[in-house]
Amino acid sequence: MSTSTLSRPRPESLRKPGSRTRSNLSGWGFAAPFLVFFLVFLVWPILYGFYMSLTGKSLTGANDSLIGFANYAEALADADMWRSLGNTLYFTVISTVPLVLVALVMAALLNVGLPAQWLWRLSYFAPYLLASTVVSLFFTWMYNPQLGLINEFLTGIGLPRVAWLNDPNVAMWAIVIATLWWTVGFNFLLYLAAMQNIPAQHYEAASLDGAGAWRQFFSITLPQLTPTTVMIVLLQILASLKIFDQVYQMTAGGPAGSTRPVVQYIFETGFTGYRLGYSAAISYIFFGLIVVVSVMQFVITRRRSA
Repeated sequence: MSTSTLSRPRPESLRKPGSRTRSNLSGWGFAAPFLVFFLVFLVWPILYGFYMSLTGKSLTGANDSLIGFANYAEALADADMWRSLGNTLYFTVISTVPLVLVALVMAALLNVGLPAQWLWRLSYFAPYLLASTVVSLFFTWMYNPQLGLINEFLTGIGLPRVAWLNDPNVAMWAIVIATLWWTVGFNFLLYLAAMQNIPAQHYEAASLDGAGAWRQFFSITLPQLTPTTVMIVLLQILASLKIFDQVYQMTAGGPAGSTRPVVQYIFETGFTGYRLGYSAAISYIFFGLIVVVSVMQFVITRRRSA
C-alpha cells in the first residue's frame, strides 16, 4: 500500500463516534461564552420585557399581576403616544433625506481630487466622534436667542432673531441641523469608500465617448452607488427612529411636546410615571414598527438586487 493512500483523511462516516462527539463538544465549548451572553443579555430581556408589558408592574411595587393586553389597548388609544410617535416619524423623514444627500455631495466633491484630502476627511468625520452631550451643549449655545452665534449672524444681515429651540415650528428643524452636522461624517465615509472602489476604466471609456463630468456622475457613479445608498438609507432610518439623546438634552421634548420622540415618552412613562408595564407595552409597539420598516427595506433591497 502506497504512502499517499495511508495519509488520506478518513471519511466522516468512518470516524469513531467518540471522536465526533469530542469535536461537537469542542465546538459547543467555543460557542458557549457567546451563547451565554446572547441568552442573558438579549433573549431573556426580550422575553421578560414582553411579560412585563402584560402586567401592571410599577416602580412602586403595586399591581404586578397579569392584566393581559390592557396596556396595549391603552397605548393604542393614547394621544400622547401617537403624538410622540408622529414626532419620531417626522424627524426620521426630514433628517434622512439631507443626511443622505449631503453625504453624497461631500463624498463627490472630495472624490474629485481636492488638495489636502486628509484635512477634508478629518474635518468631515471629526464631529461624528463627539459625544451627544458635547454636540447638544454646543448647539444650545449656538441657538441661544440673545447670545447665540446664529442669531448674531441673522441680525447682521438684517433678518429677525429666531427662537430656535423655543418655537414649536422651528425646534425640530434645529435638532435636524445639529444631527446633520454631528452624524453626516459616517455616511460620507461610506460613500467615499464606495466611490473609490468604482473602476477608473468606466470613467475613461465614458470620456472617450464624449461624456462630461455630470453625465459620468449620473450614468456611472450613481448607479454604482445604489447598494451603498440602500444600506445608508436603512441604517439612517433605524438610527433616526431611535433618536433620544440630542432631543432630551436640547429641548427635553419641548416646546409643548413638539419634539418629544417616542423613546423619551417610553422613558418618562416608565421612570417618571412609574408605570413600567405600560412603558414596556409602548416599547414593543415601537419595536414592531422598527421590525416592519426593516422587513420593508429588506424586501426592497432583494427586489433591486434580483
